[in-house]
Amino acid sequence: MISPSIAPRSTGSICRAYWGSTELIRILRAADHKSMPWKNGGGVTTEIVVHPEGSALDAFDWRVSMARVESDGPFSAFPGIDRTLAVLEGAGISLTIGGGEPVLLGRESAPLTFPADEPTQGALAAGPILDLNVMVRRGSVRASVERHVVSGTLDLSPETGWTLVLVNHGSALLRHDGSVENLDARDCLLVEDGGPPLRIEASEACECYIIRLARDA
Repeated sequence: MISPSIAPRSTGSICRAYWGSTELIRILRAADHKSMPWKNGGGVTTEIVVHPEGSALDAFDWRVSMARVESDGPFSAFPGIDRTLAVLEGAGISLTIGGGEPVLLGRESAPLTFPADEPTQGALAAGPILDLNVMVRRGSVRASVERHVVSGTLDLSPETGWTLVLVNHGSALLRHDGSVENLDARDCLLVEDGGPPLRIEASEACECYIIRLARDA
């Protein structure tokens, strides 16, 4: 059963595996994610992956990260960037974007997309949260982010561009061309430029986020 909501272990920092085809598949392990200060200095962000690799905060085409928010306050501004936000842990956060009406995001809310260069204030619903941030350079890349709870199987067909699967809670098996990889909480799969179908299997409920990033024509 799949409940959607729309908007062998490697020892290296990045596991590169070519599983019976020419596309690049990487398993980004939770222990290897990179922590750094927020752009505005108000907290800490955990970078999962950025493209091009090694890009600074003012130079990426796209970036996937997590951040722990422990107090009310402004979001960092990113000129020319669109941001998609989802709540991974905690009661939720109310966002006031560009002077509009507050929007409450909770654990089961659909991911919310908004301009990262609009002034944005966050007010916690009840204590700290951990959020997922997917940021893309406007006019260069488009993002789609979906939340799924998998108990059984979820079949994916990677598209041109990049497809990511981030496990939030639980664990899953990833099957691809006869090979099997285990994905634990906060591990992330990255597939570049399409490829054969993937299957995610979970014997118990596994919450994951499917992120698709496409180049603008």
